[in-house]
Amino acid sequence: MSEPRKPLIPLDDALATLLAQIEPLTGTETLATADARGRVLAADLVSPVDVPPEDNSAMDGYALRAADAATLLPVTQRIPAGSVPAPLPAGEAARIFTGAQVPRGADTVVMQELTELVDGQLRVTQPITAGQHVRRRGEDVRAGSVALPAGTRLDAVSLGLAATAGAAQLTVSRRPRVALFSTGDELVMPGEPLPPGAIYNSNRFTLRALLEGLGCEVIDLGIVPDRLDATRAALREAASRADVILTSGGVSVGEEDHLRPAVQAEGRLDLWAIAIKPGKPFAYGRVKDAHFIGLPGNPVSSLVTFLVLVRPALLKLQGVVRVTPRGYRLVAGFDWPKPDKRREFLRVRLDEEGGLALFTNQSSGVLTSAFWADGLLDNPAGQVIRPGDAVRFIPFAELLA
Repeated sequence: MSEPRKPLIPLDDALATLLAQIEPLTGTETLATADARGRVLAADLVSPVDVPPEDNSAMDGYALRAADAATLLPVTQRIPAGSVPAPLPAGEAARIFTGAQVPRGADTVVMQELTELVDGQLRVTQPITAGQHVRRRGEDVRAGSVALPAGTRLDAVSLGLAATAGAAQLTVSRRPRVALFSTGDELVMPGEPLPPGAIYNSNRFTLRALLEGLGCEVIDLGIVPDRLDATRAALREAASRADVILTSGGVSVGEEDHLRPAVQAEGRLDLWAIAIKPGKPFAYGRVKDAHFIGLPGNPVSSLVTFLVLVRPALLKLQGVVRVTPRGYRLVAGFDWPKPDKRREFLRVRLDEEGGLALFTNQSSGVLTSAFWADGLLDNPAGQVIRPGDAVRFIPFAELLA
């Protein structure tokens, strides 16, 4: 007698349950700032210096007192970037270049296009404002302040900010170790002959790239045969080597889907079957000390469940504070008259008018839809969409970063 079918778990409830099980990793390492892209800062970066360290010029021009701008001024200094200027007496001007330190006594920089030289003296040709074109000491970062908080994922901008605060090294969370394997006797690797009934294993490549993009260390265990004993053995090996076990395929209820009973035999299963489309057969549990996450085998289902469920979990594991992506309200340019009773993630593209166009084939097996798209439309369960309706759009720029 089959077990009674349980109601599908709403996505928000599943994500909350999943994240509640995740504690950030405790290990850290120190890396050269230049090598830390994609890693997560494990401790606040406190700036030891003001940025900029002194008032400096935002323009090529002349430094002077604003009160002197109405008179002819002798030019008594030339201040290139990197030099230390002498104090500027009243009634004088200094030739100054972008980034150069503003001399004490000067309060304004006049861009060179608004000046002229008359017999070697400077004339300001248009009205000016006191303080213009001067970058003030510490206006970017104050010494002793937090330049970057713990939990920051380090990208090009944050690495530049770390460098401008003088950080040659950064303390980052250790990389999560993720054991990855696929199940399915029908799977073969690209480059191998494709026998009848077989398909190439695309999920192995998609998931590995996603994991590496999130800073994970991937332990690739390949393809596991569709047998309960082989699946249990793979889970035991994965749990002995990894913080997270990530699988694709085999989490449904067919006779050849062995992951669910294998996880229950080797550990426990806390989540199974989520009310989303694509991606219903999603599973979460524990095998020994490792988190187990099972994704559907269809390539778009695997991709979507990774982006909306696995990505937040892996970010939290590394200590990231904001783990969910931002969504934006945009206008649909299409009809969706027969929505599913589950929450849907439709593959859409921005059109030239700033609205959203829909890929014609939303099948969970059509990976072309994700390649074509600019992101996902997050559609509530049962929600009809008409042209002109405001909808929630999550760009891949948020999900794949």
